[in-house]
Amino acid sequence: MNGTPALVNDVMTHRVVALREGASFKDIVQVMREWRVSALPVLDGAGRVVGVVSEADLLLKEAYGDADIGRYGRVRHPTEVRKADAVTAAELMTAPAVTVAPDATLAHAARLMARTRVKRLPVVGRDGLLRGMVSRSDLLKVFLRNDEDVAGEVRREAVVRLFGPYAATVRVEVHDGVVTLAGRVRETALIPLAARLARAVPGVVDVHCALAGPPRRPNLDPDLPEPHRAHTA
Repeated sequence: MNGTPALVNDVMTHRVVALREGASFKDIVQVMREWRVSALPVLDGAGRVVGVVSEADLLLKEAYGDADIGRYGRVRHPTEVRKADAVTAAELMTAPAVTVAPDATLAHAARLMARTRVKRLPVVGRDGLLRGMVSRSDLLKVFLRNDEDVAGEVRREAVVRLFGPYAATVRVEVHDGVVTLAGRVRETALIPLAARLARAVPGVVDVHCALAGPPRRPNLDPDLPEPHRAHTA
């Protein structure tokens, strides 16, 4: 990853199947089965992403097949019941779609998925056109980086960047994605920042920071009290 933050474009699926707004219910089910995906973007006539249809949207037809009518004849979840009656992608889709840019960081995409509780995000360019799809499993690919690559990037992005010519005093070890920083540095105030920068490197699982300041030198010229001098009359 050449020392730069991992981007959505690095891990996303570029070959993506999408739906037109008029796609029928049965066609949507068939496409999901053939492509083994749980959600599909919906495009308008210009190819812009306008929504997403997920398996959860389709299952509402079963869940509300008999209309979930509560007390006093009120429908408990009108939006869901409306989707249960839907027959096209435009009627089924969740809109507007939650999307992410191809140059967004993986951390941003992960936070977006967590906040919106979705498993897949359409990747959309500035022109609104579909560029790909990124899933939770795609975001986890970064943790497949080998330890040697991770160690090299930690050294470049954290150690050399902060300690410059004194970076040789810092040892970087990585085992199963867990980074250990050890050694002595002159600027102890930079130690927390070194751990933070190391943790931000794609593929790092955890950071153990054992950095310390320079060793204390023994005081070879202590301030001794003046010796008592004999007084003469």
